[in-house]
Formats: sequence, C-alpha cells, structure tokens
Amino acid sequence: MAVSRAEQRAATRQALLAEGRRRFAADGYHHVVLAEVTAAAGVTKGAAYHHFDSKAGLFRAVVAEVQRELGERVAAEAERHEDLWEQLRAGCRAFLAAGTDPAVRRILLVDAPTVLGWDEWRALDEESSARHLDEALAALTAAGIIADQPVEPLARLLSGAMNETALWIARGGDPLAAEQALDRLLTGLRTETP
Repeated sequence: MAVSRAEQRAATRQALLAEGRRRFAADGYHHVVLAEVTAAAGVTKGAAYHHFDSKAGLFRAVVAEVQRELGERVAAEAERHEDLWEQLRAGCRAFLAAGTDPAVRRILLVDAPTVLGWDEWRALDEESSARHLDEALAALTAAGIIADQPVEPLARLLSGAMNETALWIARGGDPLAAEQALDRLLTGLRTETP
C-alpha cells in the first residue's frame, strides 16, 4: 500500500518533532544543531526548513507540543475528582510533578522563556495549562470556596509560584516538601476549612 504525500509529510514532521524534543530536552536549545536533528530523524535539512523555517521554529513547535501535553496531564488529574477543591489540588500537584520530566524542565521552564521571549512563552502557557488554573479558580470563587476576588492576579501569582517550585523540584528539591507547602498555600485561600 502506497503512502500518500500528506501521510509522508506528517511522518516527516512528527520525526522532526520527536528528535527535536529529545535533543532540546537533553542538550538545551543553544547546544542543538538542526543538521544533527535532521540526520538523526532521517530527513533532509530542506524538509526541516519546509516544516519549521528554522531551529527556532522547530523549538516553538516542540514547546507547543510539550505545553499541550502538560495541560492535558494537569486537566486529566483534576478531572479524576468530583470536588472542586480537590480538582485544584490535584491539578496543581500534577503540574509540580511534571517538573521531574526532563522535557518539561528544560524545554518549558528553562529554555522557552528566554528563547521565545516572555510574552510568547506566556501566550503558549495561556493556551494550555494556565487556562485550567483560571477556570478552576473561577469555579471555586463562584462556589464561595475561596473569597470573591479577581481571578486573573490570583492565577498569575499561583502560576508563577508553581513554575518556580517545579524548577526547584527539577533541580533536586524535595517533592513532598513542595506538595506540603502548596497545600498550606492553597488552604490559605479557602473561606472555610474542610
């Protein structure tokens, strides 16, 4: 059975994404050479430029993929719970746990903000995991579980704290201590204790 051109293009793109992700996670953006990515993926440099325009374009696509997967992982953990409060806790814990994943640590937390710039990195974060936090906090506020307040600054504050803590865990920090600190921080938001 013949492979269509569309399938071949999709396979080439996926091979480049997979190899780019592996190398960006292992070596960091500045130490990755696009020609080495294409050789390892078994495609031409021309194919890489066709799909991504540049190493930065490949990196941007890898960041978007890792960010999307992280958002899905956080949402899936939250959705395992019926209780709104437990959804928030589970989603936040899942995000912190992701800091032990080399791709999340190196690609999303270390390289993406500097390579893409803060605004673009935040926009990608907003499209995936940050919106889940906004939605969870809005639901908790509407339910009266946390005090009525503007959600956006609270979400930014928690997001920044969790990004820093995920990096701390990735660099050898104690995940259990981070989880306990997170629980104390979140508990301080409640209008009532459970």
